[in-house]
Formats: sequence, structure tokens, C-alpha cells
Amino acid sequence: MSPAAEVLIPQWGAPRNVRAAFTLRQGGVSTGPFQSLNLGDHVGDEPAAVLENRRRLGSALQLPCEPLWLRQVHGAAVWDAAQRPGGSAPEADAVVVRAPGRVAVVQVADCLPVLFSARDGAVVAAAHAGWRGLAAGVLEATVAAMAVDPRSMVAWLGPAIGPEAFEVGAEVREALLAGDPAAGGAFTPNARGRWQCDLVGLARRRLAGLAVGQVFGGSWCTYSEPRRFFSHRREGRCGRMAALLWMQ
Repeated sequence: MSPAAEVLIPQWGAPRNVRAAFTLRQGGVSTGPFQSLNLGDHVGDEPAAVLENRRRLGSALQLPCEPLWLRQVHGAAVWDAAQRPGGSAPEADAVVVRAPGRVAVVQVADCLPVLFSARDGAVVAAAHAGWRGLAAGVLEATVAAMAVDPRSMVAWLGPAIGPEAFEVGAEVREALLAGDPAAGGAFTPNARGRWQCDLVGLARRRLAGLAVGQVFGGSWCTYSEPRRFFSHRREGRCGRMAALLWMQ
């Protein structure tokens, strides 16, 4: 029997009709730098392997349909899942779902996945928040697109690169401080004249500024656990994990 796709199930305050999962890197068929549950079809892996990995994921989670795979560009565009994409994947870094029968998904390999749910289960969203996305305002755009009181939301921060591993230059720090001038505490200078950046801490600040009701998760470092997570910073050429969210 083929091994099942391995997933992490978020522990958060979402209502019972909302389901969520984050994929780990084991339980697929990809080989080499994509071993084994690579879900990205844009990283150079064999297309047949990616399709099989996605099939295994759908089976393991009993997904109601194929996830709405986005063409992510590290921006702040939000796709409404009620709109059916044309022949190609929609270009966006977040997706909002308002009814059963759609599966929101974002792919990551160090960037931060953020899942949102209204407490009444009427709307959910998933966002891809690397440093560029945070600087561009992807979390603010996602909350605005959900069109409910942020105080009635819960959010979950998935695995992302931790501050001990995420070294950035002054230009990245300046770009992030431009949107949040008081976020200097998320950056620690290092001996190389650069900065260690707390991506999760920056996201928490943004969510607090938006008055999002409760925020869960954010305790995993993709860089430091090579068996469980892909990491672009650690490996360069590698696979992609996925954060998924849907309504029953």
C-alpha cells in the first residue's frame, strides 16, 4: 500500500464546518530535491509525480474537489473562489471562499501561510505571506476581501522560516518598516552587517493592527526541520508544501 500523504492539522478556533490542513514533505512519489510530497508544478518536478502527489493529498483529506491552485507572484492580489478561472491558474497570493465546494490553497517553502475563518463559518481565506507579500499588504487585502468584522475572525500561522535562519539585507528591512514603522523589534542585527528577520512576528503585528480576533500557530521553522518541511533557503531547488482550507 502506498504511504498516505502526511499532513499537519491546525489546532485553532475555527467553527466545525471549516476544515484545514498543512502538508508535510513525506508520503509522495517525487524524487531527488522534490522528495517526496511536492505539490508544486512550477519547480521542475516531473508533471506525473506532481499529479500523483495531488491525487494522494485529495484522497488523504477527502477533499470535495480539486484545490484552486494559484499562480503566486509574491503580491497582494486576492482571488474570490466564486469566480471560475479560465484556462490558466489565477494570478494571486490569496483566495477567499464563501461556500462549500471550493478548496482554497496556497503553496510555500519558507514563506508564511496564513489561514483565516469567520467565527460563524460563513467565509474563509488563505494567504501566501512571504516578506514581499507582507510588505505589499497581502494580509490587509485578504481581511478586506473577506468583508466581515476582523474581530470576529480567527487566523492560523503555518510553518515558515524562523528568525534564526532568515537573514535579510537592509533593503528588505526598509521595505517592511515602510508599512509598519514600529516593527523594528522584528529585526536583529548580525555579525555580517545584515539582519535576522522574524517573519512570523511581523505577521502577528499586522494581524494585531487589523484587530483580528485570535491568532494561533506560528511555532514551526521550515529551515530547521528538513525531514518534515521543504525550505527554499536551505535547499534552493526544492518542492512546495500547501496550506488548504475549505467549508463542509
